[in-house]
Amino acid sequence: MTANGDPGLLRRLGRLVRGQVVRRVGGPARARVITLFGAVLALSGADAATVGAVAPQLEHSLRIGNTEIGLLSSVALLVGALFTIPVGLLVDRVSRMPLLSLSIVMWSGASLMSAFAGSYGTLLLTRLVLGAVTATAGPAIASLTGDYFPSRERGRVWAYILGGEIVGTAAGFIVSGSVASVIDWRAAFVLLALPGFFLARELHRTVPEPPRGGASWLMHGVVDLKQAVAESRLRAQSPAAEEEPEGSVGEPARQALRRRGIHPDPSRILRTDPSKLGLAAAVRYILSIPTNVLMIISSSLGYFYFAGLSTFALLFVRGHYHASQAEAELVLALLVAGALVGTLISGRLTDSLVRRGYLEARVWVPAVSYLGAAGLLVPGIVSSQLTPAVWFDVAGAALLSAANPPLDAARLDIMPAGLWGRAESTRTVLRSLAQAVAPLVFGGLADLIAGIAPKQAPIGTHPIVSPGAARGLQISFLLLLGTLAAGGVFLLRARTTYGRDTATAAASQQGSA
Repeated sequence: MTANGDPGLLRRLGRLVRGQVVRRVGGPARARVITLFGAVLALSGADAATVGAVAPQLEHSLRIGNTEIGLLSSVALLVGALFTIPVGLLVDRVSRMPLLSLSIVMWSGASLMSAFAGSYGTLLLTRLVLGAVTATAGPAIASLTGDYFPSRERGRVWAYILGGEIVGTAAGFIVSGSVASVIDWRAAFVLLALPGFFLARELHRTVPEPPRGGASWLMHGVVDLKQAVAESRLRAQSPAAEEEPEGSVGEPARQALRRRGIHPDPSRILRTDPSKLGLAAAVRYILSIPTNVLMIISSSLGYFYFAGLSTFALLFVRGHYHASQAEAELVLALLVAGALVGTLISGRLTDSLVRRGYLEARVWVPAVSYLGAAGLLVPGIVSSQLTPAVWFDVAGAALLSAANPPLDAARLDIMPAGLWGRAESTRTVLRSLAQAVAPLVFGGLADLIAGIAPKQAPIGTHPIVSPGAARGLQISFLLLLGTLAAGGVFLLRARTTYGRDTATAAASQQGSA
């Protein structure tokens, strides 16, 4: 007997898979939060990827080149960078769930506007509007994750949430690229906009605003999310509540700090409520933390390379390997699979190492990942044959993505809970600037190397990429790999500052409680 034609068996298999997933993440309440937070980042990733996915159709339809395609990605990031600091202040001071839900509705509307753009200038304007309303996602998700999940397992939780971003980016490339090839690039933007309205409604209805500072951590086995948050509010208001006096680091990290005799920096211990700091004072304090500065620089370099690579990956695969749209999408699917594997493994690995006392694992694992990714991508880019090249690229994608979960967990460890929103906003500003510049740098350098703006030649309904454009992109990818390696070097330096900054964050949380 087979599953073919047996909907009952398929339903049972579906329930079995869902049950396994729920058990692995720690229960229904935790699964709901992780799934919906991952869906938010998936929507953001899909939006960022769609411009690259429909780039061949846009270049052919609007008669533009790589530089103009890069600008479409850049304007959204630049405007997002301008808005993210005031958004971070709101995240630290107002209810985050209504703010996040409203922003998702607004950015879905902006995506829908992109589908009806009548010219390149109008499309550029809609991307500018979209950048302004997507600025909420990063700071809000970071702050909420810190309040819902304890430090000892944040690497693993971040791996699950970031898995949503990877899947969303893949969907933006594969689904939007296919829709653009079969129908039109406008249909791809319509398809991208619709899920956001439903996601915003589900977030608003089912995920309550948690108390701040770790009082609402979701323990394993919790079923009713709203009841769990309501009970945590009562515990937080009780003077006899027995809760960990910090919202950043957990007991394994504190034990490692005590065992190794690592003490906080007295000059940076906050004695007042961090959420009450003014914006300028908060930013100054955030940038006074050495580990944070090193991680911001490093992750900005990593995201710079990833942004340029993802914007032009489809064009490169089609032009360099003379691949069809379907073949290019298959390559992207393999890269996504590699990225997911790297993300999930690194989150669990670093949490395990931290529990065993290797506190700095959350910075040296990402450092090794960046350096390894830079080395593996070289043969993947220079190879003239698709089959061997793709396996180097898959391994490189796995290591590149492996850096993110431990870094996101580390950012919460070294920062008092009342500054999580503004700390993520500060990081997002610099990261967004790097991401915004990347498509312009990659595209402009590729056009310069090619000597002329690349032209599109239609074959049936499928445009192809000129050899000159593909060659320009190949050399750009290789030259700019140095930024990825530099990110790894900066992270290696953070090993000497991470323990002290973690101790300082814990002391600041206790001193302001």
